[in-house]
Amino acid sequence: MLYSGPSGAPAPNFHESNVPMKKAPAGIVGFAVAAAALLAAQNLSEMRPLLVNRTDEVRKAVGIVAALVDADGQCVTAAGATAPGGTIVPDANTVFEIGSITKVFTSLVLADMVVRGEVKLEDPVAKLLPPTVNVPGRDGREITLLDLSNQVSGLPRLPGNLKPADGGDPYADYGPAKLYEFLSGYALSRAIGEKYDYSNLGVGLLGLALASKAGLGYEELVRRRVLEPLGMSDTAITLTDSMKARFATGSGPALRPVKPWAFDALAGAGALRSTANDMIKFLTAAMGLRETPLRQAFDLMLEKRRPTGTDGLDIGLGWHVWTKYGTEIVWHNGGTGGFRTFAGFAPAKKTGVVVLCNTSFGVDDLGLHALEPQWPALLLKPPVERKAVEVDESVLQSYVGEYELGPGFTLTVTRTAGRLFVRATGQPMLAFQAESAAEFFHAASDIQITFVKNAAGAVTHLVLHQNGADREAKKIK
Repeated sequence: MLYSGPSGAPAPNFHESNVPMKKAPAGIVGFAVAAAALLAAQNLSEMRPLLVNRTDEVRKAVGIVAALVDADGQCVTAAGATAPGGTIVPDANTVFEIGSITKVFTSLVLADMVVRGEVKLEDPVAKLLPPTVNVPGRDGREITLLDLSNQVSGLPRLPGNLKPADGGDPYADYGPAKLYEFLSGYALSRAIGEKYDYSNLGVGLLGLALASKAGLGYEELVRRRVLEPLGMSDTAITLTDSMKARFATGSGPALRPVKPWAFDALAGAGALRSTANDMIKFLTAAMGLRETPLRQAFDLMLEKRRPTGTDGLDIGLGWHVWTKYGTEIVWHNGGTGGFRTFAGFAPAKKTGVVVLCNTSFGVDDLGLHALEPQWPALLLKPPVERKAVEVDESVLQSYVGEYELGPGFTLTVTRTAGRLFVRATGQPMLAFQAESAAEFFHAASDIQITFVKNAAGAVTHLVLHQNGADREAKKIK
């Protein structure tokens, strides 16, 4: 995801929640292959109540499309609407921003160029960039293409000079000149290859470097190397007239429309838009359910794995690989200002799933549950009505600080005029009200925070309560 991304577990969705919207019809919207896909249809029908729960019952999302594919065929289900307040149900041809799933496409281009002998995984990325760019190194080691794809480059999640003129479209005005300026002045804080640390900057740089090597723009490079060979005519950055007519309206946590995101230098990190039908074409090629010219490249993506530091979670070229409940799941998620997405497959089962949502509300659990039923999918409850109370300023001050929710993903707590404010990495600041001396809630959402102290009275960590899950964040500052 571009907001938080994989961080050892499906990324937390720390954001404002939603207000009621006009209810739209929901239901099974089509089968690509009739009754042949019995197993897929059965699994997907079990997901349908989860989609309806999010769009119609608790109104956390405007619209969701889920598609499942196996050796017998494909089936699709959907709930909600293509736009806030709308009545048109999304379907397999509705266009969504897929966010960080774009990173898998970028790494597939890398794998294809390696297979063709055009680059090597061990090539320094500096070799593909203008000679005036000073890419940071450390201890005599240079950042390689493999380091960028494996998310171990040592580069930060985002460049320090990313200062968008429009906060609602944060990557639109970040061009190559700014990226090269940042690289030339940045010093790595740790050894290259030492630690997995998810970086939009790193994969954006990879996409820019590969495009430079090919002498093409990033979109044209992906079109020639991936989209055309796989027959994906409904995947692009620049929408055709037909895609524009089918493009879902993204929405924020309050279910209000937000503007689409545009990309420049960091397009390789999250710029693509696609449909469930096109993403199923991608997954069937990745699983080997159909023959394509990219077979060797897909295989290479899963050969070059390394651990992330989280038990059971590895990363290959672009893909993350969970091994849990006895099932290996190859996956990636995505998130932009108004969309959340998931795509993955279980190699042993030859089953793939894509979940696309036009609201900034996570869908990872839906995708993982579809591939491995033991993986819990959340059935959400309507938010509880809460009453604010006053808390002494000294108590509030004790909670101020920084709390680590995952690698590179923190919650920063500040205090102003008797209220606590919390900002998650890369996200807007939210105001929280006290429900008790230790419990706080966000008035417009179903997000709560409980602060925990040790026997000496010092705050040790907080617990984030969101989407039916509780996650601890250790106080680090």
